[in-house]
Amino acid sequence: MRSLLHSLPAHSAKALTLTAALLAGGCSTLAGSPPPTTYDLSAPRDVEARGNSRAQIMVAEPTALQAINSERILVHSANSQISYLPAAQWADRLPLLVQARLIQTFENAHRIGMVGRPDDKFTPDALLVTELRDFQIDAGASPVAVVTVAARVVSQKSGRIVAANLFSARVPAPGLTGQQASGALDQALRKVLIEIVAWTTGKASLAS
Repeated sequence: MRSLLHSLPAHSAKALTLTAALLAGGCSTLAGSPPPTTYDLSAPRDVEARGNSRAQIMVAEPTALQAINSERILVHSANSQISYLPAAQWADRLPLLVQARLIQTFENAHRIGMVGRPDDKFTPDALLVTELRDFQIDAGASPVAVVTVAARVVSQKSGRIVAANLFSARVPAPGLTGQQASGALDQALRKVLIEIVAWTTGKASLAS
């Protein structure tokens, strides 16, 4: 008995062969590499803020360049090329994740009247505007996690900038696996968050 392909017209046999190849490729993709491992960032709990302000602070979503504004874990090579760690990602888009942990750090400090996002229903005294300038692993013989955040305190009443500062931290990374890189970046961010909250608490009264 002849096979099914041999019994079909030439054009039908080719179509069936192509369909089988596409289905096989689809099955290979579905059953291929596992989904990326997801990593989170944490908020410091022991925060020593300067002063005890009753100001209400609104924390805007941080701005960032496109390379940082994603769920991917960024790596800078020695020749200034950028790439992303394979099979690893953040739990959310990075600016949203940093915003959430910054708000949590303010809450853990217990030194201000109120903190929230622009979507929250309250009237703030000051707006904290931040920009993620660095949030990556600098690869090389000794990889380093680098986090740099520019911050401005803006008076909600007058719209003027009452204070501005730049915060940065570098933490050695033991390697370039997802767990090693995310852990080092988390440590660096925690250092920066503590400094931002302490500084902002001391400046918030200037916005009233």
